[in-house]
Amino acid sequence: MPATARIKTPVRWVALGALAVMIAFPSAATAGNPAAGRVKTRTCLTCHGVDGMSRVPGAPNLAGQNEMYLAKQLRDYRSGKRPHQIMSIVAKNLSDADIDDFAAWYASIKITVKLPD
Repeated sequence: MPATARIKTPVRWVALGALAVMIAFPSAATAGNPAAGRVKTRTCLTCHGVDGMSRVPGAPNLAGQNEMYLAKQLRDYRSGKRPHQIMSIVAKNLSDADIDDFAAWYASIKITVKLPD
């Protein structure tokens, strides 16, 4: 058996195991409180919009984004792993609960997409 075949099989099992954990314990992935996040996002409105849809060039839309993704990005801004002139300052004083709440709020916003005619 080639060496590459032996490596791929364990990676698949690890990936499947991680997926099984996320399915079995969804609360770990969605620990935030959307209602609390909605109140806390007042500082975010200027750049990311009232509805999570940015009106400022360079600021991303947050509405409907994946909760785990949003939380990871905020934690990366807070730690300095993902530097950004404004977000690094904003995230520096956020608690884990704040981050989870922000992520839960923006992820809970439903968005629709309309393809062009």
